Amino acid sequence: MYQALYRKWRPKTFDDVVGQEHITDTLKRQAASGRLSHAYLFTGTRGTGKTTCAKILARAVNCQNPQEGNPCNSCPACLGIENGSILDVLELDAASNNGVDQVRALRDEAVYTPAAVAKRVYIVDEVHMLSVAAFNALLKILEEPPPHLLFVLATTELHKVPATIKSRCQQFAFKRILPMRIAQRLGYVAEREGIPLTREGADLLARLADGGMRDALSLLDQCAGGQGPVDEPSILDTLGLAGNVETAALMGRLAARDTAGALDTLGRLYANGKDVGSVLGELSSLARDLLLRKTAPQGCGALMAGGYDEATLRKLGEQLSVPRLLQMLTQLQTAAAGLARSANRRTDAELCLIRLSDEGLDESFAGLSARIARLEERLAQGIPAAPAPAPRTEPAKAAPETASPGNDLPPWEEGPPIPDEAPPEEPDYIFDEPAPPEPERSGPAPAAPRPASASVPEHQGGGDSAFWPSFAAGLKGKVSPTVMPYLNNPAKVTGVWRNGHLTLWVDNEFTRSMLNKSAVLEKLAQAAAASFGGQPQVSVVTGTPPPAEPARVSAPAAAEKDPLDDLLSFGGQFDNITIQ
Repeated sequence: MYQALYRKWRPKTFDDVVGQEHITDTLKRQAASGRLSHAYLFTGTRGTGKTTCAKILARAVNCQNPQEGNPCNSCPACLGIENGSILDVLELDAASNNGVDQVRALRDEAVYTPAAVAKRVYIVDEVHMLSVAAFNALLKILEEPPPHLLFVLATTELHKVPATIKSRCQQFAFKRILPMRIAQRLGYVAEREGIPLTREGADLLARLADGGMRDALSLLDQCAGGQGPVDEPSILDTLGLAGNVETAALMGRLAARDTAGALDTLGRLYANGKDVGSVLGELSSLARDLLLRKTAPQGCGALMAGGYDEATLRKLGEQLSVPRLLQMLTQLQTAAAGLARSANRRTDAELCLIRLSDEGLDESFAGLSARIARLEERLAQGIPAAPAPAPRTEPAKAAPETASPGNDLPPWEEGPPIPDEAPPEEPDYIFDEPAPPEPERSGPAPAAPRPASASVPEHQGGGDSAFWPSFAAGLKGKVSPTVMPYLNNPAKVTGVWRNGHLTLWVDNEFTRSMLNKSAVLEKLAQAAAASFGGQPQVSVVTGTPPPAEPARVSAPAAAEKDPLDDLLSFGGQFDNITIQ
């Protein structure tokens, strides 16, 4: 009768256990010296050797010919425990025997001395599944056990075990086994079983096992039933996975922002029976490896999942920045978590790929960071940012056709009529004191001089903003390249100079947060001092610049007085004067 590989190749001694030397060495010393605890608590993820070590310990403490802490596996005690004929060693599944009655029965039997071996051993698997009443029933015997009793508790969820139980046990934490150690064990088993497993296939199975030796042997058992060697293509076909080649090609299309190509690749994989959850999982694993290479290039070898050649990783790493990889990982993790409750898994996977192809569609903080990093990269390469779209203007309405037949210009392009002769400029007069009366003249009186219109002082009203385009262009190389696209965009930033103060009016709070930094304000103040002099102040305000106020006359009020008013102020003294 055929026996599964993970059962057939289960370790028989502590030395056969792979990747848990920190635990097996301690248990060997305790078994050899007899310094055993009455209760052990084994914790760790699935398939890492918890139950296996518990069974080895049960044989080691009862072995008649122990060998440096290991059981001999040939004496009657070891053989009886292995085949289950000795009832003093009992393995209990707490998932199906979690009631208080089962634990009470176990407690009542534990007080009796063993019949065939030295110690009575109870192995309780998945102990976290016990009820509260069952834990309370177990607590008393753990606190005051008889000398012939040994408990070995195993669990994958330590946080569900009460602290009163944990404090009465020696706790051992089983680690995930490294992929390299799993691949070596798979090669050894495949050689003994006559399975044509290739090196690449062993590495792929070890990576898929996620640190569990039992899972790796089960996968090898599943893939060994076909014809030909057990290599990467056959494993991928058997397990229905996308594969490293397809995953790297899909990541390359995402890096190139080829949305159509990425969706086409996903559609082809889906049509071939690949699971979209596996596709997103493999993309996430590849993105993680690329991120580790960029953030920890010296010590990432032991952390990487493996399965990709150096040339592929180097090529993809040159196309993807750290912020982009963080954004991709965030999106992939979110999408993978939502697939379990998704109404349409394929649609959710396609939406995820669309967001990965264009980070502008990702409204999260990671997406914003990726867009800013891309903009900085383009500016560093000398590629200008895309200019803001020009404001739309209404087309001019056509004027009535009144042009002369010989006119070349269309009626709507005619300019204002040009006078035959420009009127002579009239001199400006400023009256600081009453003007003396003019002598009588024959002929018409000259036109009264007009008071001068005083010019608007500089920076009055809403301030001067005409200088801003050239001023902003001159800031290149003086401020950070990150803020230059905002300063050069009139739709986002407008500078106004007024009374020694430079105010930047911005369109929204995000633009204000980008510019309202001490380093940027200091550079703007230096540039304003070089252009206008003095010690200008700089501030950033959200909103629209106020319109410039109308020009105000700054000359004395007497300058606006008509000269004839001086003559009329004398009343009747000049009754004989005739004004022509």
